[in-house]
Amino acid sequence: MTTLRIPPPAWLAIALALIIVLHRYFPIALLVPTPWHYAGIGIASLGVVIAVWSVALFRHVRTTIIPFRESAALITGGPYRFTRNPMYLSMAFILFSAAFFVGSLSPFVVVPIFILLIQMLFISREETMLAERFPAEFPSYRLKVRRWL
Repeated sequence: MTTLRIPPPAWLAIALALIIVLHRYFPIALLVPTPWHYAGIGIASLGVVIAVWSVALFRHVRTTIIPFRESAALITGGPYRFTRNPMYLSMAFILFSAAFFVGSLSPFVVVPIFILLIQMLFISREETMLAERFPAEFPSYRLKVRRWL
């Protein structure tokens, strides 16, 4: 499938561009007025912190962050105690924060579409691979920790 060649950060960039286009040309209604829209910066900051923390954990155990490559370890600490997909969750936070920052209604539709797309293209397949690679650990981890939040 050719869509799998497009890495998740590229999907994030496409979604951010779509948020800008929707706000600029199809704003529908203003939901978040000034100065409240600046709270989007805080939400984005949370997303960046989660992403950096997650990548640091991957580097610490010397495993890949590239989707569909074999993992050297199953990470269950740090943000992985709360979500099985903190990197994807951080991207969703960044998208939500962008929609919040621009403030109009239409950009918010991008967030659930992005989540569904990432779920279908990446998470489902990655979880299958993890279950095969870590048959003793992953099933119990999956029962304890939610996919998103």
